[in-house]
Amino acid sequence: MEFPDNLKYTRTHEWVRVEEDGTVLMGVTDYAQDAMGDLVYIVESVKAVQDVYAPLTGRVTEVNDELPNSPEVVNQDPYGDGWMVRLEIEAKDELEELMGAAEYKEMVDDISP
Repeated sequence: MEFPDNLKYTRTHEWVRVEEDGTVLMGVTDYAQDAMGDLVYIVESVKAVQDVYAPLTGRVTEVNDELPNSPEVVNQDPYGDGWMVRLEIEAKDELEELMGAAEYKEMVDDISP
């Protein structure tokens, strides 16, 4: 399971990455995609329908148009081509409330069997 250091993480298993232009890409973590199983529809898996929460206050400026036709990309590359939305965030200080990779990994280790 991957926990890239250049991302911030939520307790509900979303990740965010601040881009050079100040926008934020968001998706679900490797742990989340693994727990959901094969995605068949964004975001509905063979196991359950799953909500995805916006971890920051802002406005969606772009959605990943590839996912409706290829939801399996989230399983194959959750931190790359499997991103879900781009946000223009309103309160950058909210980033401070998110977890770093080490803290998120520790949380996942605590809940994993």
